[in-house]
Amino acid sequence: MRGNFGRNDWQATLLDHASTVEDAVRNLEDSHLQIILVVSDDEFVGTITDGDIRRGFLQGLSLEDGLDGLIQTDPLVVPPDTSQIAIMRLMEEHRVHGIPVIKANGRVAGLHVWSDLSGSVDRSNLMVIMAGGEGRRLRPLTDDCPKPLLLVAGRPILEHIIDQAVKAGFHRFVLSIGYLGHMIEEHFGNGDGFGVEIEYLREDKPLGTAGSLTLLDPIPNQPIIVTNGDVLTDIRYDEMLNYHGRYDAQSTIAVIRHEWRHQFGVVRTDGVEFLGIEEKPVDYSTINAGVYVLEPEVLKLLTAGERCDMTKLFQRLRERGDRTIVYPLYEPWVDIGRESDYLGMQ
Repeated sequence: MRGNFGRNDWQATLLDHASTVEDAVRNLEDSHLQIILVVSDDEFVGTITDGDIRRGFLQGLSLEDGLDGLIQTDPLVVPPDTSQIAIMRLMEEHRVHGIPVIKANGRVAGLHVWSDLSGSVDRSNLMVIMAGGEGRRLRPLTDDCPKPLLLVAGRPILEHIIDQAVKAGFHRFVLSIGYLGHMIEEHFGNGDGFGVEIEYLREDKPLGTAGSLTLLDPIPNQPIIVTNGDVLTDIRYDEMLNYHGRYDAQSTIAVIRHEWRHQFGVVRTDGVEFLGIEEKPVDYSTINAGVYVLEPEVLKLLTAGERCDMTKLFQRLRERGDRTIVYPLYEPWVDIGRESDYLGMQ
């Protein structure tokens, strides 16, 4: 098949070179195509991918910055007459999701995206949702209701998480339940009413955010997505899984940049010497977003019946020399841990 310039809505990926990182993030969110085609006076300049932006944030990039530090100026491109078979081979060989179609005059003619060429992707990977916590900081809201069943926009938190995963092609879920777990099981059943498959890991005692994974039987033979049951985010779980695979990692942690403004002026000193005062400076840190990808072999570091949190599991991975990478989020993210967090979502 020749003369096919790819999907019809490729124009949504075009972004002027003079734009900001914030414009780029908005472009990715609106197009859902994981790639931006940067142009200047209608001439192709280069590409920016979802991964480029995430890596940029790790290096201190801000939303107000320009695009120059992100643009791949020599990306893989094809001319308009390239066959579909050749395009798919190039994508597989170079492990890319999208290839721009560029005319001889340097103008963009289209965009080929892997999901269009290969058909919709049905993710058979398991997604495990940790829904066994007591939600003590949310009491009295959780006295008679497990935290994952608290309503946000009229629906339980767990339903929002499952819906977001279904949009990304996932349909096999395992809910790790403990406190008031029977209520979660009664609500979701085997998943038929939600168009998915749901099984349960039932904790007789609290096993932590990683320990209940020892109850998986059989152990999956594909990477596992694991998420806390109190995290609401617009993350694309399929993109995170692809990102994990590209880096050949044993485990991947979703992280988010957190800023905290001091309430007071901070005095800088050197011993007893005064150096200056910063008036209410802002500190930045990278925090755990509560979403993970784990290779099946990682589960061998867990002991059945032993309480283990993700913090301890990742420390064991580091001590063993296994590769753990981070997946920076720019999508909206809320950890509903306190009553103020929950009420802020209403």
